[in-house]
Amino acid sequence: MKPDTSTGHRGLELEEPLLFELDSRDHSGVDLPEPDLSNNRLGGLERTAPIGLPGLSEPEVVRHFVRLSQKNYSIDGNLYPLGSCTMKHNPRINEKIARMSGFADAHPLQPESTVQGALEVLDTLGHWLRTITGMPAVALSPSAGAHGELCGLMAIRAAHTAKGDPRARVLVPESAHGTNPATATLCGYKVDPVPGNDRGRIDLDAVKAKLGGDVAAIMLTNPNTLGLFEDEVLEVAEAIHSIGGYFYCDGANLNAIVGRVRPGDLGVDAMHINLHKTFSTPHGGGGPGSGPVAFSEPLAPFAPLPQVVKDGDKLRLIEEKTGEAANSIGRLRSFHGQMGMFTRALAFMMSHGADGLRQIAEDAVLSANYLLSQLQDDLSVPYPAPCMHEVLFDDKFLEGTGVTTLDFAKAMIDEGYHPMTVYFPLVVHGAMLTEPTESESKASLDNLIATLKFLADKAKAGDTEHFTEAPRLAPRRRVNEAAAARNPVLRWTPPSPVADAAG
Repeated sequence: MKPDTSTGHRGLELEEPLLFELDSRDHSGVDLPEPDLSNNRLGGLERTAPIGLPGLSEPEVVRHFVRLSQKNYSIDGNLYPLGSCTMKHNPRINEKIARMSGFADAHPLQPESTVQGALEVLDTLGHWLRTITGMPAVALSPSAGAHGELCGLMAIRAAHTAKGDPRARVLVPESAHGTNPATATLCGYKVDPVPGNDRGRIDLDAVKAKLGGDVAAIMLTNPNTLGLFEDEVLEVAEAIHSIGGYFYCDGANLNAIVGRVRPGDLGVDAMHINLHKTFSTPHGGGGPGSGPVAFSEPLAPFAPLPQVVKDGDKLRLIEEKTGEAANSIGRLRSFHGQMGMFTRALAFMMSHGADGLRQIAEDAVLSANYLLSQLQDDLSVPYPAPCMHEVLFDDKFLEGTGVTTLDFAKAMIDEGYHPMTVYFPLVVHGAMLTEPTESESKASLDNLIATLKFLADKAKAGDTEHFTEAPRLAPRRRVNEAAAARNPVLRWTPPSPVADAAG
């Protein structure tokens, strides 16, 4: 939707075409000499036609991407309430340390004697993660949470195979993150879903009923995906261990218990840790990601390579499946992991200390319960008991209004907020999973509360136009997501020279 101005601009928010539509023939931000292709080593693979990139001057390129950045929503701009994602502030000191030349410029093929400082960062980070989880071994190389899940399940399969008992099934709660059943399937297991009970926790009796000699593991998130602590977790661990299975814990929600509960004390055998969720390293394009995995004593011998170990007063990397790492599952990726994520996470841990990490969990849980207490009479809560770090609302308060969960979420954009996670977890109809994190002040939370109350009142008053037309004030209106999924436009077709000349 273009606003009613002659240019399409709205104040300082400027309207402009796509980069390829800004293309001006023969324009370039740099002057390069014509390449000499008479003696290249491409073996006939050199280009015979223009590459097709748009031509723009340097100011045009800079302005284009600055304008795009102004259309972005980020945690640096406002509260980002995505449940299950833990969008927390990334302290700038972390960025400063990650950019120190000794870390940022280290090359993975340097001799170990020249990167002892970098190896010490890896070793120290591993020590903190082992201490926080209460588990004896940590693998740093996995690239993200899902990669960490794969690492953990591969270690579990290797452990069973080493006993001559590979097993076939993995138990997964119906409320699990979608990566859990995907990971188990990728590792060759049959996924056996476990229902929840009326308190929003995994049904312990259902777990016990599904146990058998072919069960390799259970994958459980704690706190779970509904924002609740699994208060029968010790019984679940005992049950899975009683048949020789392993307890895999999805560590996505560690932010709620860091410094307060050690997962190893709960009977966990393997657990991935999303550094971007609990220890403030950036998400996605600000990454790359990192998903270290902690292992119990029985699974530690199967941890992947490389591994940092002390050799006298020096540090070295074990990179081969020999000797002390003979049972390792091997490499999961090239080199050693994401150095920038390791330095950021360690800076976060050391700047907070043990007491600060504990306070993070306490404040995150306090923030979520504050939202719960202030909004439970305006929105609807499927599990009204005190929550952990995120509070789950559903769409019952919208019944009869003609407003859907998606409408409500899009209206939040007009109010200046990125929506919370909607329609997940799938086991709750019209779910709105909201996580404020410990980063937000009370004033920030009060502003969000006032906005959600306002929108709830609007919906109940029958003002459907306020929602079905939303977002009305964003740079772009609501897209037809079903049509976009069925008919994606994945390739830009440049206009022909003939059409240009005619135009």
